[in-house]
Amino acid sequence: MPVWLFSVLFIVALTLIGVLTRLNYHADLDALYVVFAVFFSTNLMISYWEICLFHKRDYIEQRSTHWRARHEESGRSPIVEFLLAKVSLARPLSPTLWADAWGAYSVYDESYVDRGTFGFNCDIANGYFTPVPTLVLYATFTVGFLPAVVAGILAAMLFWQWVYVSTVYVVSFFVAKRHQRLRPGEVFGFIVVPDSPWVLIPLLGIYVAIRLIVDGDYTVLGLM
Repeated sequence: MPVWLFSVLFIVALTLIGVLTRLNYHADLDALYVVFAVFFSTNLMISYWEICLFHKRDYIEQRSTHWRARHEESGRSPIVEFLLAKVSLARPLSPTLWADAWGAYSVYDESYVDRGTFGFNCDIANGYFTPVPTLVLYATFTVGFLPAVVAGILAAMLFWQWVYVSTVYVVSFFVAKRHQRLRPGEVFGFIVVPDSPWVLIPLLGIYVAIRLIVDGDYTVLGLM
């Protein structure tokens, strides 16, 4: 199974857990809730990749050299090649496999082979810091088990750090002039597009957080 398909199925499976649980408890579904269910599921997957980034640092540096040489020889996108690589169903969570995502991505952003950069360290922090609060928010957005005000405060904290960190990462990419050696299409496709959901959806999340706090209930997410 190719990496891209496994990743999509993994996100769909995690999203369905939330959707089916919500339908079982409340027999209704809200579009805003589905957006966050997909986002939370995606972040949980990416967090695992980021943990692999920390534990496989030396390996990623080796693979970066491989991907750069291959890119220069073939002209093919390392990201596309990685997404088309096969996932072993015997070891679907192999740290070596998922660490290679960063080796491929480092062709476009050298941050991931430089342990002193903001990009390298903020992603590791996301991998270790956000899974637990992500799971808590996912669960309470699904069944409303926390008081709405508490959920709103937690959501405001988590969503704001995503907005702030993701924005600073993109800004640091341009301030460091890493964009100058890439084509505009590569900057847009491999930097702007992947990071936009971690700014736009959390901005929406901040609105939801404010509504949870002000309203004192989950009406904004369709829960009565």
